[in-house]
Amino acid sequence: MPTMPRKTTRQIHVGKVAVGGNAPIAVQSMTTTKTADVDGTLSQVYALFGAGADIVRITCNDVDAAQGLAEIIPRSPVPIIADIHFQYRLALAALEAGVQGLRLNPGNIRNEQHIKTVAREANDRGVSIRVGVNAGSLDKDLLDQYGGPVPEALVASALKEIAYLEDVAFTSIKISVKHSHVPSMVASYRLLSEQVDYPLHLGVTEAGPPPGGLIKSVAGIATLLLEGIGDTIRFSLTADPVEEAKAGRQLLEYLGLRERKGLDLIACPSCGRADVDVIAVANEAQKKLEAANLPIQVAVMGCVVNGPGEAREADIGIAAGKGKGHLFIKGQVVRVVPEHEMVDALLDEARKLVEEGVDARLAAADEFASQLAAEAAEELLAFQGDANQAAERRRAVVEVAAGE
Repeated sequence: MPTMPRKTTRQIHVGKVAVGGNAPIAVQSMTTTKTADVDGTLSQVYALFGAGADIVRITCNDVDAAQGLAEIIPRSPVPIIADIHFQYRLALAALEAGVQGLRLNPGNIRNEQHIKTVAREANDRGVSIRVGVNAGSLDKDLLDQYGGPVPEALVASALKEIAYLEDVAFTSIKISVKHSHVPSMVASYRLLSEQVDYPLHLGVTEAGPPPGGLIKSVAGIATLLLEGIGDTIRFSLTADPVEEAKAGRQLLEYLGLRERKGLDLIACPSCGRADVDVIAVANEAQKKLEAANLPIQVAVMGCVVNGPGEAREADIGIAAGKGKGHLFIKGQVVRVVPEHEMVDALLDEARKLVEEGVDARLAAADEFASQLAAEAAEELLAFQGDANQAAERRRAVVEVAAGE
């Protein structure tokens, strides 16, 4: 099902990464190290980059952190955003260190002149600013005015900060209005999207550890992306930040919003017809295929009766049946191998598929593979019967339609 067209937003840049407009949706994460630990922080930045992060945010909470940034930024493979709270002078220090972006929290840097001072300096250096509103740190006046951290309060906070920035002709702005309550997060971004054309950074704040944190993040972020809202994303998980980057990248790939760079493994949930432990086979296949870093969609199906047909859109797959593994490409069975070899055979064929392409591998198919698969499916049906009772269901439908 196609996604809705993306809302057209202004395009800004965070270093070399374009954000908004027709630029690809970017994945962001944040380091958890002490910024003064330059080598440790850089190690995590490189790990995040390897996992799919396009932009990394790093805390700048004291002078030691700002000094660390001065060493980190020239060696970073991705643009760095400095996370600033409370002290506007640390934003100035981060700019001096060479950051490509700032995140300012309107809830704890409230002095208008301080905000404008930072904006002028950022403008002079060509550095973007994210207005990072968070439901947990809203200005008390807004909480009193709106009766709590409701979507209207978050949007009001963002608009107030934007006005300060625009007063000094600063427009390289990105905005977030994060909430830990998923429906409120979605409502906040929808409301904001109606009122501004600046690019939006999506996230569910304080989502917590997996699996709950992943579910909440996907629920909020994917809902908005499918409505065409959002230009950058972050999964805020209580976990290794590499997991954030992986999840963000995978979500964009699964939604068709970024080109696939990694494995997409699909598998049937298993049923009584399966002759193998589908869960174990799928886990083994995922482990080996991820280690090979193959950017393809792979299917692991429990039986040969419906497997190749149901997974015909996958690049490659394996279906089990009567002690055999039936290897298929785009739904066409190309090889039949012993069951105990099927994961290794899948890995071998997947590598060849990536190197040679679909047409070449279909042309190299074993001559009788499809016939053997068809015979195995017929044998399985004869032995187990039609688990879906398709013939009986079709007959019953005809009888009801005819009034019998």
